[in-house]
Amino acid sequence: MNEDIQFILDSTKESMDNAIKHLEKQFVNIRAGKATPAMLGSVMVEYYGSQTPLSQVANVNTPDGRTITVQPWEKGMLQEIEKGIMYANLGFNPMNNGETIIINVPPLTEERRRDLAKQAKAEAEDAKVSIRAARKDANNDIKKTEDVSEDVKSNTEIDVQQMTDTFVKKVDELFDKKEKEIMTV
Repeated sequence: MNEDIQFILDSTKESMDNAIKHLEKQFVNIRAGKATPAMLGSVMVEYYGSQTPLSQVANVNTPDGRTITVQPWEKGMLQEIEKGIMYANLGFNPMNNGETIIINVPPLTEERRRDLAKQAKAEAEDAKVSIRAARKDANNDIKKTEDVSEDVKSNTEIDVQQMTDTFVKKVDELFDKKEKEIMTV
């Protein structure tokens, strides 16, 4: 197989893989009722003048399905962590007991579950758009390839389409799983 064609296939697969990885990261941020440390993954705190991820200044634990505890490594960080959680606008109300920050995760209402499912669907659609864009780029690159027969180009386009179908199916599977997780009370 021509090196150019192989490179096109490899870079297309890499782009599609990245779309899946991004989707999985986005899904982690969409909470599904049960408390997880990942819910605070986007929280940044002011630490000696720079914005730092919460996970680098404190331990984040979930003693049960409805509670998140944040134990800072330095007691002086309590206010900053509290502020960071509020600024992250996650809908949580942190309580500071002087030692740790405790967050009670409220159960999701039916309406909120539907909103989160819509959000997950939008993320899945974005991933599909990225995958289709990778397919389009690959097909354009294939057409521009020189020193390759039309049969090879045609077969490569078929390979790219099969790769696209596989990745779109994976997006649908990930979405179905996430939607079920969100809608389960």
